[in-house]
Amino acid sequence: MRNSIRYSTKTGLCAAFGLLASSQMAQAANPLELNFWLSGPKYDGAVAPCEAALPTIAYQFQEKESQFWNSPLVITGYSRIHETAFRPWQSDNIPRRYCSGDAMLSDGKVRTVHFSIIEDGGFASTGQGVEWCVVGLDRNWAYNPACKSARP
Repeated sequence: MRNSIRYSTKTGLCAAFGLLASSQMAQAANPLELNFWLSGPKYDGAVAPCEAALPTIAYQFQEKESQFWNSPLVITGYSRIHETAFRPWQSDNIPRRYCSGDAMLSDGKVRTVHFSIIEDGGFASTGQGVEWCVVGLDRNWAYNPACKSARP
């Protein structure tokens, strides 16, 4: 009895799937289904200067250190901030400005910080996003070794 129930259920599912599969032939998309109005990304290359990202880096650094690493470290100042590259790859890629400099930390140490400002890289692709790494404090090794992956 049990086997006949399994058999009839499997047979019924196969028959239903067979009817659905053979009912209509596949057709090409009509003009409204082609998404012809989506022309792709349009980047202006208008990326903020290096100094515009410094408050964001200081805030995110303090937040990461306190919430994830239970550390009181904060960035107290910056020096020698300079651009290292702008759109270093093909022009069709997302525009990025790469920068480096020194960050003074609350423990009295000066560490190198590497960061990039990304056009349309903010939350939900609105505004400019910032990716950064402080050398020696990349505790989860996201940009290891020595923040090399945060540079161009």
